[in-house]
Amino acid sequence: MNAVQRFFPKIINGASQFIIPVFQRDYSWTEENCRQLWHDLLAIADESADRGHFIGSVVYIQTGDSSAGFTRWLLIDGQQRVTTLTLLLTALRDHIRETGWQGSDDGPTVKRIDAYFLRNLQEEGEREVKLRLRRHDDATLQALINGQTEPAMPSPRIRDNYDFFRELLEEEDPERVYRGINRLLLVDVTLDRGVDNPQLIFESLNSTGVDLSPSDLIRNFILMRLPEKEQTRFYEIYWSKIEELFRGSERAFDSFIRDYLALRSHSTKLERSDRVYDAFRRAFADIGEDLEALEQLLEELLRRGRQYAAFAVGGGNDERARAFARLRRLGDVPAILVMRLLEAQEMSGTLSDRELLEAIGLLESYLLRRAVIGAQTRGYGLEFAKLAQKIQDSQPLASLKAAMARMSPSYAFPQDDAFRAALEEGEIYYKRVCFHLLDGLENRGSKEFSDTSKYTIEHVMPQNEKLDDSWRKMLGNEWQQIQMVWLHRLGNLTLTGYNSTYSDRPFEEKKTIKGGFQESSVRLNHDIRDEPQWTPAEMEARGRRLAERALSIWPCLIADEAVIRDMEVEELKAKAQRRSVSQVNMSEDAAKLFEALRSRLRSEFPDVIEMAERKSVSYHDPEFILEVVPRKYGLVLVIDIDFNEVETDSGSIEDASNRSFVMHASHQGGVLFNLQEPTEIEDALSIVAQARALT
Repeated sequence: MNAVQRFFPKIINGASQFIIPVFQRDYSWTEENCRQLWHDLLAIADESADRGHFIGSVVYIQTGDSSAGFTRWLLIDGQQRVTTLTLLLTALRDHIRETGWQGSDDGPTVKRIDAYFLRNLQEEGEREVKLRLRRHDDATLQALINGQTEPAMPSPRIRDNYDFFRELLEEEDPERVYRGINRLLLVDVTLDRGVDNPQLIFESLNSTGVDLSPSDLIRNFILMRLPEKEQTRFYEIYWSKIEELFRGSERAFDSFIRDYLALRSHSTKLERSDRVYDAFRRAFADIGEDLEALEQLLEELLRRGRQYAAFAVGGGNDERARAFARLRRLGDVPAILVMRLLEAQEMSGTLSDRELLEAIGLLESYLLRRAVIGAQTRGYGLEFAKLAQKIQDSQPLASLKAAMARMSPSYAFPQDDAFRAALEEGEIYYKRVCFHLLDGLENRGSKEFSDTSKYTIEHVMPQNEKLDDSWRKMLGNEWQQIQMVWLHRLGNLTLTGYNSTYSDRPFEEKKTIKGGFQESSVRLNHDIRDEPQWTPAEMEARGRRLAERALSIWPCLIADEAVIRDMEVEELKAKAQRRSVSQVNMSEDAAKLFEALRSRLRSEFPDVIEMAERKSVSYHDPEFILEVVPRKYGLVLVIDIDFNEVETDSGSIEDASNRSFVMHASHQGGVLFNLQEPTEIEDALSIVAQARALT
């Protein structure tokens, strides 16, 4: 790396061309940035000739296709400053040409500006200009430099800033402006390809400026190390399509990379949003400049990005898109799980469209039911990451159901009784899912959808604490208590586009006024319009009907017990491999006895899983059966069987049903067997066989 301080003309002049790499962001300087540059260069123009004004740095590296008389540079840092100065010089040249302005012998002319700052006059074609931008920015810039018609979709920032400088030049001396441009100083940093790491230098230079987004940093990390030709190819084939997927959804892109890394590493750890890039860089630290590996990575990112964006960003109006939209309204945390399901569908072909919709509906049911019963929502991200890791390519839907059935009690799938009770007796109006619930009750299962986007939630019995006389008379002397109990329950809630019209009117008026319940096209109102009165009896009956319908729309979880058991076995086997039995400390006597017992256990119960605990060894099938706890001169066996169910004449057993713990044991059981001699192993195994038969 070579870094020196130079005036801007010394950097840009000569037979060279600066190219903005495809991994860089589009030109983004605002009018405020341009105005500050303008003030700075005018201020330095009025100083003594030996003064300069520092405006930052430029960092570049050869493209690899330069020639003896012409050098092409990839501009890694400083593109915003160099592009803005090019626009200013283009505006200055055009101002001089159109006004016929003439200055001193050292002043600016059209010829000088073109030759020193804008063009390589001895070159042709793409080499003719000194600065090439990327994407739609370049077409607009080249049209301005060449005095040609702008493209159909010009870059607004390029055009606006050029116009801004033209306006400023109308009231300023061109020679003063030119003098200021020539006194702008930059740190000129040239990198040696193969020696310097442009990505690390780029990150360091940008660490104190405006933060780059993870998408910017990841794009740079992948593309910056490549020759310019490969950068362009990879950008156009892959990265531009990834950018399009998440355009306007930077947060969704950050979450995508976070979830992608978790799935790729088979981890449930989800990185914080401000650490996503660091995690990505660690994951692919060894990828180097291997073109094949980089292309495979980009292919995978594009494929997985399409999966993620289908849910997290949305779009479309088919059945799948609508299912995604319903789930997304309840939360974005299922995105990692949806991506995993789509991967199983696309790569393994083991998840049909119908099964995918069933899985999405199950996730919606899970989130809605838990919201209705008031279950905790904190930690959903980790729980859905765990579920995603348990999806099996061979049976995605069945394994999802089994994994959900095995979630901890804090995150268990709500059963029908709890869901029904919360729907009928809870204050649904205050639940964040209230509108989602009512919309589903209105539209699900119907081929004629009601557009509820402009509807609001209506209380049939009004919220006003000062109910009018007709309501009080209908509800009776206990009207205040009735209103307090029933006001926000499901049976008293509906949807309408006439909320302000209904207001606190008497029930009969709500039915008969224009747009009232009797005229309403909202299906939820059909069982209200024919009621002669609106009392707790009607609200309760309607609440039961709606709750019953909700149970069919958002069904309970039903998982295959065989799949659950297989999953438990596989998890136990994986856990057992993490620690060796040899790590459990035993005396010499205990170790000899244990090896004799272990040999018999393996022979008679070959499918039982052996697990090394902290100070003991346990056995499972997959339920806990036996724990072997070493003692100084023997073993204590904790066996999971009720003492009264044991059939044995052995005097070595002890009733442990009332013991809260056994020293050094990790499990509890109903029987303790004090194993002191090898001759007692037969009796011990007999009890273990009885325990296993009962599991």
